[in-house]
Amino acid sequence: MNHKMRNILIVAAVIGAAIGLAYYLHRRGFESTDDAFIDGGIVQISPRVPGQVLRVLVTDNQHVNKGDLLVELDARDYETAVAQARAALSNALARNAGAKAGLDLTSTVTDAALVQASAGLKAAQAQVDVLRASVQQAEAAVGAAEAGLQQAEARRTAAEAEAQRAAADAERYRALYKKDEISKQLLDRAETEARATAANLDAARQMVAAAQAQLVQAKAARASAEASLRQAETLVRQAEGRLKEAQSRPEQIRIRRADFEGAGAEIERARAALQQAELNLSYTKIYAPESGYVTKKAVEPGNIVGAGQALMALVSDRLWVVANYKEVQLQRMRPGQPVSIKIDAYPQRRFRGKVDSIQSGSGARFSLLPPENATGNYVKVVQRVPVKIVFDEPLPSELKIGPGMSVVPEVKVR
Repeated sequence: MNHKMRNILIVAAVIGAAIGLAYYLHRRGFESTDDAFIDGGIVQISPRVPGQVLRVLVTDNQHVNKGDLLVELDARDYETAVAQARAALSNALARNAGAKAGLDLTSTVTDAALVQASAGLKAAQAQVDVLRASVQQAEAAVGAAEAGLQQAEARRTAAEAEAQRAAADAERYRALYKKDEISKQLLDRAETEARATAANLDAARQMVAAAQAQLVQAKAARASAEASLRQAETLVRQAEGRLKEAQSRPEQIRIRRADFEGAGAEIERARAALQQAELNLSYTKIYAPESGYVTKKAVEPGNIVGAGQALMALVSDRLWVVANYKEVQLQRMRPGQPVSIKIDAYPQRRFRGKVDSIQSGSGARFSLLPPENATGNYVKVVQRVPVKIVFDEPLPSELKIGPGMSVVPEVKVR
């Protein structure tokens, strides 16, 4: 009996040693920790604009898909704002069209006015040159008429003296003829000469009158030419004024262009305001940013909510594991290594995954109150480093798995 018992103990010891060796060899190829939990993306659902809740289309713990409508706000105020913004844009477009038409018209009129004013000034200056030549000709004609008048008056004076002499001679010859001191022939000759000089005097007087009339006519022509010249010079000054006015039109063009550019800027502002109003209108419908489960719903129809107010949380379907391994376990751990994951809630099942990344620093270093090892007494403590582990396949939808649940991962490091 003792021999049999001893054999049993020997066999049991061999089996135990084999099991221990197998466990030891297994543990050398795997790194495991029970300081691990499910983690995932948690999105806070908040409105981007204030308003009154019109409808809530989800309940707590309901699964929703990305793009599903969660909450709808009363959109009437925002629809009015969109209509006002569209009206403002239409008004800005109309102002821009009017400013463009005004700029084009001012530019066209300015160009035509410059051409017309320049041509008018040249024509007026040419007319002035012609009239100045006419004035000079009239001045010469007046001078010639004055010279002719002086010659005629000189001839008249000479004719008057000659006529007086001839008349006196004829009178004297008549007295001598009555005394029979001269012949009838001498008397007739004296009377003939007196009549001839009288006729010459009349002709000289007529020549003076003609010269005077010619002088008056020449002076009138000169006055007329001078008046025409003054009028033409006035037209030149007017043409110069019109040219200066036309040359000042570029300032008006600059003003019109500034109006046009201002109207363009107003269009951009109105478009931006319309875009913002349309965005605000779209924000009255709140959609699921990704697929997941609704949690912590804190909104009901009729509530008045503000921008940024938490309405609910959405736990994403994207889940992973954060395992806090001891720093001594990380020597052979690398991203991409396979992982066997056991979830405490479902101990009979195993899930496959792989190491995604290892945090650069211990978890304590990034805690709210990190340790100050340089103060007080120091006690060395093995630190833990978070390791992110992702699942190879999506988790079954029938399993209720969420952030915070405990897991035990085993990383195959060999």
